Amino acid sequence: MPPEDLGLNTPELRRYVQRVSDRWPIEHALIGGARVDDARGALPQRERGPEWVVVLISSFFDGIPWLERVYQAGALWDAAEMGGAADVHAYTPLEFERKRETLRPVRDAAARGLDLFAAGRAPGQ
Repeated sequence: MPPEDLGLNTPELRRYVQRVSDRWPIEHALIGGARVDDARGALPQRERGPEWVVVLISSFFDGIPWLERVYQAGALWDAAEMGGAADVHAYTPLEFERKRETLRPVRDAAARGLDLFAAGRAPGQ
């Protein structure tokens, strides 16, 4: 389901991915977390977890220390505009495959989150 149909701030989500793409070309951008679950009708009596989980995947992250990518990508998130902080993950495709198996937030974003590129045009297009 497109993020527009869920009532999410899709223009800002796409602007965020574009800001990150200005530094590193992003191949996939997965958005998950409590806000996406809320929009999909999850019951309020649950453990919420992070409000937003952002998983950015790019071959261009190769050679860049993980903490540096996460810090820079996280600094570009507009928490005021999005109504909450984001738990940002930035991986190469190979790292993503490993982390999807070992980290629950990444696995959940991959399984139940939104792929912003699948839901519309990729940044820069």
